[in-house]
Amino acid sequence: MLSVAVLFSGLITLGISSCFPDEVFIEKGESVEVKCPIPLKAESTKNSDGESYNLKLTTNVGTLVKNVEIREIEKHRLIPAGIPFGIKMFTKGVMVVGLSDIEKDGRLINPAKECGIKCGDIILKINGRDVSSNEDVGKIINSSKGQDVKVTLKKKDQTKTVMLKPAKSADGYKAGMWVRDSSAGIGTMTFYDPLSGSFGGLGHPVCDVDTGEILPIDHGKAVGVSISGVVKGEKGTPGELRGVFSSLNIGNLYDNRESGIFGKAENIRYTAKPIAAAKKSEINTGAAYILTTVEGSSPKPYKIEIEKISPREKNSSKNMIIRIVDQSLLAKTGGIVQGMSGSPIIQNGKLIGAVTHVFVNDPTRGYGIFIENMLDEAA
Repeated sequence: MLSVAVLFSGLITLGISSCFPDEVFIEKGESVEVKCPIPLKAESTKNSDGESYNLKLTTNVGTLVKNVEIREIEKHRLIPAGIPFGIKMFTKGVMVVGLSDIEKDGRLINPAKECGIKCGDIILKINGRDVSSNEDVGKIINSSKGQDVKVTLKKKDQTKTVMLKPAKSADGYKAGMWVRDSSAGIGTMTFYDPLSGSFGGLGHPVCDVDTGEILPIDHGKAVGVSISGVVKGEKGTPGELRGVFSSLNIGNLYDNRESGIFGKAENIRYTAKPIAAAKKSEINTGAAYILTTVEGSSPKPYKIEIEKISPREKNSSKNMIIRIVDQSLLAKTGGIVQGMSGSPIIQNGKLIGAVTHVFVNDPTRGYGIFIENMLDEAA
């Protein structure tokens, strides 16, 4: 029998039913702790599926408050998602994405380049002040009136300080660089961890479109997306999913890593049940399937073949070569298209990885990442 502990508090409020979710996941062997502002009775009974319990919550006089479904799962079981989500991400600092010369006294100069700033550098502070937007940089540089400013920046994994002397232009003082502070796009969620409430997607990092560098995340949102159309992939031309962002707030993004983007869920709509995450040693070449969404907002399974497994591949997002063999998916998309990155790969009832990249010259084939690699960086 499921162990249930009910906590009491003595306060009376209205709308008690809304305090409880319809479904709760717990690790096997854990007890359910019900916190409520009024005294409640809790009775658990096993459901006919043999895998879940119904927790009946009533008042002391027998009035039904709510029935909550309790699902016990093994630790490290994940829900394969396959749902599209919109990414709204703001960087930690600003990334230098371009350098632009300034005309001064009949000659061209570039203050940023002269002090050693390059594309891909992350500017964290100017004169000791944190910068998080294009506007922050512009205001500080212009207010310098041409005096040297101290720029704290990150080059790869090293933090350095350089002195930059802004140059006067026709519309104020400039540094001679273009910076970016945010990014937006569409991807596919790979997994949702019902025990921790965390999720991961893409299977590769969000990179700057100009520099190719990983964007360092400060904060961001994952929002709902409805797929409105597909541009089919062809040899030499990658296709793409087109979608519309919705008002649904899926959760907060907290990390952008080599193996994907990760966040904490607030409102995830899923249809699959939790399954085990496979070790790389459990993965075989041969038949598998992916969960992905190419119309609307609900995922469907599509057949694939795993052609090659590369456990020692240095690029963590290119561990498998996969080929789409599902004729219905090929008819709709031509194969793997942009926006499908993160689509979970399932083999022998286990979550083994996610789709990451398409082969430009053969859209029916592409790369996949081991789920083990994603989970290593999600921790």
